[in-house]
Amino acid sequence: MTDHAATLIELALAEDIGDGDVTSQFFIPEERRACAFAAVRKDGVVSGVALAARVFTLVDPTLEVEILIPDGSRVAAGALLIRIEGSARSILAAERTALNFLQHLSGIATLTARHVEIVKGTRAQILDTRKTTPGYRLLEKQAVLHGGGSNHRFGLYDRAMVKDNHLVTEGGVHAIQAAIHALKAEKPDLAVELEADSLDQVRDFLRIDGVDHILLDNMSLKQLTDAVALRGARGRPQFEASGGITLETLQKIAQTGVDFISVGALTHSAPALDVGLDFETL
Repeated sequence: MTDHAATLIELALAEDIGDGDVTSQFFIPEERRACAFAAVRKDGVVSGVALAARVFTLVDPTLEVEILIPDGSRVAAGALLIRIEGSARSILAAERTALNFLQHLSGIATLTARHVEIVKGTRAQILDTRKTTPGYRLLEKQAVLHGGGSNHRFGLYDRAMVKDNHLVTEGGVHAIQAAIHALKAEKPDLAVELEADSLDQVRDFLRIDGVDHILLDNMSLKQLTDAVALRGARGRPQFEASGGITLETLQKIAQTGVDFISVGALTHSAPALDVGLDFETL
């Protein structure tokens, strides 16, 4: 587990436990021991299992925690993910924080897996975006990987994306070309992506050297197909479809021949996977 993930766990525990779990303090005997299982209530793909397990051990290092099903696994309702045994007070103190991580991240992995399944048999890969929960980007992008998707750029630092609101475009194609030459001279391994809103822009961008990706923004199926045809057999730059992607339109978009389909909903709108904590009597 990364230091960043450990920091998020500590923050989450601090906001939930505060200066103590008063319910357990007054209603659960201090010596009471318990055994509990994190159990999935619906079919899905799990992510955050190792993170949730770490929550329990951070609350109480004496807890016995065993991961039964690893991250990235496809599971059916009723599957047991983690076994925890030890102080009942400690298990209850960690329960909600552990489940919050597990439900949220598994929801992202599950939704991603649905998208990946739909585009199977095409060349298209499913990408996430930067539309992530502040502070949770690394975890959410890892959940996308667990669901079989791929990661787009992590931030403003690891890919240049020139969109219509970047002032460099005001100078036209020549200004973009000059900027790409300058960027590649200083950062030769950094990918460059240009956003196109029309086929005319695609034609212009295909004439520019150093373009690695073209983002086809909110284009119709015909426009996407025509854009791929404009590229021909070269295979470069790669095309990414984006904007208004839904599960209903996904397959047809993939069939146009684009290389990537980016879906912000993977991280900003994924419903939580139902996971609960079931106790057994010792």
